[in-house]
Amino acid sequence: MREEQKRLARLRRLEKIRALACQTAANEAAQAESTLAQLRSLSARTRQLAEDYAGRRNAADGAALHQIGRFVSGLQALSQTAEGDARRAHAIADAKQRQLAEAERRRAAIEERAALQERMIAKQATAPVLAARRSSGTKLE
Repeated sequence: MREEQKRLARLRRLEKIRALACQTAANEAAQAESTLAQLRSLSARTRQLAEDYAGRRNAADGAALHQIGRFVSGLQALSQTAEGDARRAHAIADAKQRQLAEAERRRAAIEERAALQERMIAKQATAPVLAARRSSGTKLE
């Protein structure tokens, strides 16, 4: 019986460790999603800026027009870089979500094993119910 108690204690400790790992994975997944949202927003803003400046037609001379063209080109390059970063962040966020799901599965498996161990200990601790004995002899006794 003592061995079963030790096993249950070990399973409970392992369950706590897995719960912490699950919490860490959840935090990392949340950070990855936040980074993804920021990069998507940055990409959209730089793309919109590039489109707005590309539509300007109020240059006073050729030098101003050339300067606007270079500025728009730089904004477009920044937008493409931000889009690439957002794609990478999306892949990282997906990987973190998969890690979170795996950590939760591991935690749930340990929790289930610990519950099973508790049931086994409780079953062993209860006294066996003996069936009613038939009386020997006749009914007249």
